[in-house]
Amino acid sequence: MLGIIVWTLFIAIIVNLVLKKVHLPTIIGYIITGTIIAYVFDLHNAVNNHDLKEIAEFGVVFLMFTIGLEFSISHLKQMRREVFFTGSLQIIVTTIFVTLICMFVLGFDFKTSLVIGAALSLSSTAIVLKTYNETNDIKKRHGQRVLGILIMQDIAVIPILLMISFFTSNGEHDVIRLIFNTAVAAFILIALLYLVGRYLLEPFFEHVTKAESDELFVASVLLVAIGASYLAHYFGFTYSLGAFVAGMMISETKFKHQVEADLTPFRNLLLGVFFITVGMQINFSVIAQNILIILILLPTLLLIKYLIIYLIVRIDDTKRVAFKTALSLIQIGEFSLAVLELARSSNLINPTYSQILIVTIVISMILTPIILKNLSKFAGKLLPEDPLSIANTYNIDKDTKGHVVVIGYGHLGQEIAANLRLDGHEYVIVEHNLKYFEMGYLDDEPIIFGNAAHKHILESVNIRQACAVIVAIDNPEKVHLVCEVINDLTHNTKTIVKVTRFSEKEELQNLHLEHIIVEDDIVARALVEETKECKVDFVEEENKKKQ
Repeated sequence: MLGIIVWTLFIAIIVNLVLKKVHLPTIIGYIITGTIIAYVFDLHNAVNNHDLKEIAEFGVVFLMFTIGLEFSISHLKQMRREVFFTGSLQIIVTTIFVTLICMFVLGFDFKTSLVIGAALSLSSTAIVLKTYNETNDIKKRHGQRVLGILIMQDIAVIPILLMISFFTSNGEHDVIRLIFNTAVAAFILIALLYLVGRYLLEPFFEHVTKAESDELFVASVLLVAIGASYLAHYFGFTYSLGAFVAGMMISETKFKHQVEADLTPFRNLLLGVFFITVGMQINFSVIAQNILIILILLPTLLLIKYLIIYLIVRIDDTKRVAFKTALSLIQIGEFSLAVLELARSSNLINPTYSQILIVTIVISMILTPIILKNLSKFAGKLLPEDPLSIANTYNIDKDTKGHVVVIGYGHLGQEIAANLRLDGHEYVIVEHNLKYFEMGYLDDEPIIFGNAAHKHILESVNIRQACAVIVAIDNPEKVHLVCEVINDLTHNTKTIVKVTRFSEKEELQNLHLEHIIVEDDIVARALVEETKECKVDFVEEENKKKQ
């Protein structure tokens, strides 16, 4: 076993180094590693080992835990449409559509068709969210839609597993008892996780940090993540669902960032194990025997999922967001493999059909990282946005007054918008860079495309009636030009400008600006203030030594 582990690590490193040369993600490297070791060491059957499957699943568990850290309960409430409406509709429509095809085209019975339809409605949480975390797409509009659907899919695993239990139960009495037990278990689980998260987590971590031991803190993080997962599994739910809820509870505390930093190495390591087990399920003999079926089945499934997700998201979002969301979720996911394996062991699916579906699913998962890596490129070529056609997508009311006008949506402008939104201020953004404009547009910001150096653009956002104008542009020459135009309209009585150096401030003096923030000055003052605290700490330490 130790030899296999050493060879697995060696192969994974070599394969990923080669793939990095051609800019392919590590996920594919791990899957290829799994395929190689399965054939070299004849480990095709090892993938069904219970212990190995549970270890691999904890990669997904820790991924969902860290995703939960980014989404508090209030954030999840804001996403309720994405989760409960879009997510539920996607699962229901996909399941029905695939079930009908299985029954009336392929001639399967109702139970088999329904199980296959439900399994194929799920997408890969592990691959999509890992890639989105690395690219930071998780915070964009299409990333939020994808996350909402994946959360609902994770929840949907529970009724799917219940459905398989119904199909293998002995009678109506067993079904009623199963539904009742599941409802009671769900209530107890949610109550326990809520009470622990609300009243015990923060005091617990405070006591642990007082010990000033990094090992104890890491152990505490693992205890919470694995404990919540085990609790969910004990009550009949998925490990990852419990971990996600636990992550949301910790997100309400001040320890969320440290927890995420400590858990990331475990998450990445175990996700690697998970993807290796996916690769171990590639069986070339099955592919060779059923190559024609797979070549027809794979694109058909991907197309069906794409069309369904695109049309559902398009109900209340733009073409580009719908396109990116649908393309991100066309693959079939890891939970589908578990559902099909359970259905096969319960004699609900023919073993041959099960093998064909498993290979098809794994191939779809292998294609996903390549698709996600080129998502924006595909969107740009297939759905190019015309800035002239979308410039007026946000129209400010003519009677609007007392709002804030933000000029620029770069990194500073994004932070300003986020803070204005948190404080409940009404604001509108003007951006001339198409890249930044599209970011704001896709994030549903009140943003218009235009050059703020033109009077008619500023007049279109009622700049005279605004309570403040914040200029968040990095280019000093453009800042001066924009401030000149604003001065003609408002005499710069309410203009706030950020500059980097005092020399830039002096250049703006002739425009009678009263609110100029010099970045170097603020940073310098903050750094000097910090030295005072360091000096106090140093004196206290010296006094303790003397005592």
